[in-house]
Amino acid sequence: MNSVTTDHDPAHDFDFLIGRWHIHNRRLVKRLQGSNEWETFEATQQARLLPGGIGNYDDFTPVTWRPGFVGMSLRIFNPATQQWSIYWVDNQTSVLQPPVVGGFSNGVGLFEGPDEFQGKPIVVRYVWSNITNTSARWEQAFSTDQGLTWEKNWVMELTRASD
Repeated sequence: MNSVTTDHDPAHDFDFLIGRWHIHNRRLVKRLQGSNEWETFEATQQARLLPGGIGNYDDFTPVTWRPGFVGMSLRIFNPATQQWSIYWVDNQTSVLQPPVVGGFSNGVGLFEGPDEFQGKPIVVRYVWSNITNTSARWEQAFSTDQGLTWEKNWVMELTRASD
């Protein structure tokens, strides 16, 4: 009897992201202040693989928001834990932020980690969803109560750029 194994390899969960993207951003202007004022802006992104299958990175360049701003995400896969660590850095702070760690289940990526915002401890959550060959959604949320409640503060709708 022949059986076909379709084991999922989490080391390839971010392969969908490789390439160029247009991003429509919606970002909460005042975080953790009960605000409902959102700003919207466009950005571009290009994601590339790192050597040896250890992960990938991307650049994030807003078109008109905060002229000169550039950010970068670094995603590293840990084969021992089967989880991803995602780091963020931008040219405004030049500080590599603590990672959010997690993985994908049923097509949704959930990544969380401790951080601080304005000197107070928080938990940061990234959620990747609605992933297709030509689109994806990313959300960021903060929690001040160890994940009991969340304030969503940034949503990105990604559309693959035509080459």
